Amino acid sequence: MSTAHDVTNGAPAFRPTDRSRVRRRPQRAAYDEAAVYRILDAGVMAHVGYTINGRPYVTPTAYWREGRRLYWHGSAMNRMLGAVGEGVPVCVTVSFLDGFIVGRSGMVHSLNYRSVMAFGRAKPVEGIAARRAALDNFIDRLYAGRPVKLRPTTDEEVAATAMVEMEIEEASAKVRATGVADLPADAGWTAWAGVLPVETRIGAPLPEPGMGAGGPPTADLAPYA
Repeated sequence: MSTAHDVTNGAPAFRPTDRSRVRRRPQRAAYDEAAVYRILDAGVMAHVGYTINGRPYVTPTAYWREGRRLYWHGSAMNRMLGAVGEGVPVCVTVSFLDGFIVGRSGMVHSLNYRSVMAFGRAKPVEGIAARRAALDNFIDRLYAGRPVKLRPTTDEEVAATAMVEMEIEEASAKVRATGVADLPADAGWTAWAGVLPVETRIGAPLPEPGMGAGGPPTADLAPYA
């Protein structure tokens, strides 16, 4: 698929169609790769939407990105992976809650958020070597440099893990990062108004007794300290 470009700055972008174009509050939408990848790369969990025999399903899963491709994995017996492996169209969504918007009237209460919807047709990653490389890339994405410290994954373990890749054909990002709307009818009301930020935090490490070298986490886990 050819790469579209943002008409304002020439940057690579996804060309929106009726299925990916944001209709409500379009001013909050972006289709350039930088905006889409910034949100995708900040996330770990995605929801994959698809249909099997006319019935809708949405499956949460860990994922990672390499260029314009998204990857996810699970048990080789997983129903979703079996379906999308046949080329079923899927929609992958990633979202973050960044804040509660509290106003002086019910109509202005809202949320700050970041989200991406990505569309494509998924297919299985074939071959032991390709699956092993993808699994190592997943670990390395979360814990840079860790794969070389781990026991090598056996062929049997790799064979038991289904792996799916999806080239992103279309994608849209949508972000709300503003304060409280001010309505004329709210004037004079004393109810508190403002933003309650929401953050994701990493807790203190909990070493597993009797496993590994013990002590503090090694350097590959430093970003989570």
